[in-house]
Amino acid sequence: MKKYRVGFYRSIAAVAMSSGLWVVSTPAASNDAVQALTPGTMSARVAACTSCHGAQGRAGTDGYYPRLAGKPQAYLYNQLLNFRDGARTYRPMSHLLQGLPDDYLQDMAAYFAEQHVPYPAPSAPTAPPAIVKHGGNLVLNGDAARQLPACASCHGATLGGMLPGIPGLLGLPRDYLASQLGGWRSGLRHAHAPDCMAEIVGKMTPEDIAAVSIWLSAQPVPSSYAPEVASTAPLPMHCGSHSSTGTAQ
Repeated sequence: MKKYRVGFYRSIAAVAMSSGLWVVSTPAASNDAVQALTPGTMSARVAACTSCHGAQGRAGTDGYYPRLAGKPQAYLYNQLLNFRDGARTYRPMSHLLQGLPDDYLQDMAAYFAEQHVPYPAPSAPTAPPAIVKHGGNLVLNGDAARQLPACASCHGATLGGMLPGIPGLLGLPRDYLASQLGGWRSGLRHAHAPDCMAEIVGKMTPEDIAAVSIWLSAQPVPSSYAPEVASTAPLPMHCGSHSSTGTAQ
């Protein structure tokens, strides 16, 4: 127990120093800043996360790191497990999570799921109106001719996600959305068979992915935005990860 905590706090310290978050304990230092890296506190556990994902998991400022705040706890927990155990590949995340036990990751997931902080106003799309319209149509209606279900049919009518483990799609940067959809299409991301996300994105063209990402990132987030309670209606297709574990990879 002590070994993994020491290693994790060393990782936090390295990230904190590189990002200007390291605090020297002097009379002038604020109590809040010192508390942020006090071992044993929740703030210390997530310091390495917030250096990229923003304070309280609001989202990074570079258009790539996604928002963590308010996502379903089961979804966040499953992503932490995936990074730690190699189901998702991103070396900085895998390094930070290596050796951390399940209950530790569950606590981190719960922390970010409970953060309900305002979303920034979205940027206006710079793409031609026809591309934006195409993206919105795919998100809300899908494409029956290609047997392509609407994003809203799984991620909720308000696109806020679905409990226990389907994430929301609004308030995310365009570049992040495009990279994750591209990852599903290329096989870098995958889930338990049948892998419904891989099947869906496999039917999308690069132009579809760009249009969906542009439209989603340009939508304002309503004040009532939150994951919906799972509907009794079945999903439009069978998803192995959702039905077997309650969470989507």
